[in-house]
Amino acid sequence: MKFYSTNDASHKVGIREAIFRGLPADNGLYMPERITPLPESFFRELSSLSFADIGFRIARQLLGQEIPDEDLRTIVDEAINFPAPVVKLDEEKYVLELFHGPSLAFKDFGARFMSRLMAYYNQDSENDLIILVATSGDTGGAVAAGFYDTPGIQVVILYPSGKVSDLQEKQLTTLGKNIHALEVAGTFDDCQAIVKQAFVDQDLRSQLRLSSANSINISRLIPQTFYYFEAYKQVGPGQPIVFCVPSGNFGNLTAGLIAQRLGLPVHHFIAATNDNDVVPQFLERGEYLTKPSVPTLSNAMDVGAPSNFARMTNLHDHVMGLDHPGKETHEAMRRGISGYSFSDDTTEAAVREVEQRYGYVIDPHGAVGYLALKRWQKDHPGTRGIILETAHPSKFKPDVERILGHSIDVPERLARLAQQEKVATAVGTDYATVRAYLLDKFR
Repeated sequence: MKFYSTNDASHKVGIREAIFRGLPADNGLYMPERITPLPESFFRELSSLSFADIGFRIARQLLGQEIPDEDLRTIVDEAINFPAPVVKLDEEKYVLELFHGPSLAFKDFGARFMSRLMAYYNQDSENDLIILVATSGDTGGAVAAGFYDTPGIQVVILYPSGKVSDLQEKQLTTLGKNIHALEVAGTFDDCQAIVKQAFVDQDLRSQLRLSSANSINISRLIPQTFYYFEAYKQVGPGQPIVFCVPSGNFGNLTAGLIAQRLGLPVHHFIAATNDNDVVPQFLERGEYLTKPSVPTLSNAMDVGAPSNFARMTNLHDHVMGLDHPGKETHEAMRRGISGYSFSDDTTEAAVREVEQRYGYVIDPHGAVGYLALKRWQKDHPGTRGIILETAHPSKFKPDVERILGHSIDVPERLARLAQQEKVATAVGTDYATVRAYLLDKFR
């Protein structure tokens, strides 16, 4: 299998180069050159397959034959060793819990798969691989946990100062060893811009082996397709299924679109955002206008220039990634995706409503998804909606407890972080400072 750039379809590389480069030199994003639907036999067997079985079949379909079956099976088995249960709220609404991994966030799936895939390809290298990653909340903790103490790999995490929760910050600043945190005096978009600039800095890349663990890296995206099939398996046959995806950088929704093209019978997707509503505005008006992100209660979605938008349009036949998507692409996306945005006040009310109505404690990101699904189903009855609950509510403990007016349980693996010492290097938003840091530390 080859992977091409969304900015230049003639630029193609193998999976090893795609995962280690992270971004093509033209600043596009890698996509598989073909997404062939899984055979009908797969769907006939789906109800009897384990989560790891599903992951292996999909990984083989998207990666081709480059990795031997035995090695790929080991990678999947080690990465996908925790569940993704579906919880039924009522006959029309379900929650897919993606927080049962080590960092209590959906990004554990991608980070663990990526770390093992990179370790597989990196085992014969003499020089350390430097993973450079920007986080708006959960990515950093998942990457830190996924890559912790992996031989031959160093991880540098950039996060916006004061814009992640205390426990999120502790997840990425307390591990030590090969995990290094940079506290950026800016927004997530500033962090992401620095990472992107590093990847197109050819002089830097000639001196350091750089790769990315953001959802811009195709190996992060591939395992996120797995749980769409797992959710479909659990819900079973019946009325059409709709996936509602709380969205920031839009990697999760892009993975759903890939799952759909692999043959998963998804009736519709719902993109749920907070006040950072670039994609819902595009879906409504056909104009893609990025803007500075604004801080919200659902901080992991505070993204004003979502990278994976390029992949979303690419999956809807927009092949010239440097150009603005045209009318046909916009109309195709509107047919398959609806977008909604919600304020913090409305989100808080939804957290209370879900607990009062269903006895379920949902985190602010999932609450945004609940609101979007509720609005969509008002005009589209007779469907079953699955909300992707992307993080455990205790990761936002102060806010959730304030909203609900009572304490909530915190899993032990998260609670013990509260007493550990934060270790981070403070930097500004200028690329030159981060570049100098990388060269000084790793050259």
